[in-house]
Amino acid sequence: MPGHVYKVIEIVGSSTVSTDDAIRSAVAKAGETVRHLNWFQVVETRGHIAEGQVAHFQVVLKVGFRLED
Repeated sequence: MPGHVYKVIEIVGSSTVSTDDAIRSAVAKAGETVRHLNWFQVVETRGHIAEGQVAHFQVVLKVGFRLED
């Protein structure tokens, strides 16, 4: 069978440290249950403010993975 078929899912990572940390933790968690992760795309970045300070970073990701043959 030539080529591969991919599926895209959307996940949200959250962190009190940084957007990078939110991305990495979301991808790591997805990798625990989804095989063949290939790429991600950040589609939205947002956060929560508490007492005038950034309290949480939230990053919405599209994650692509290859479907098994």
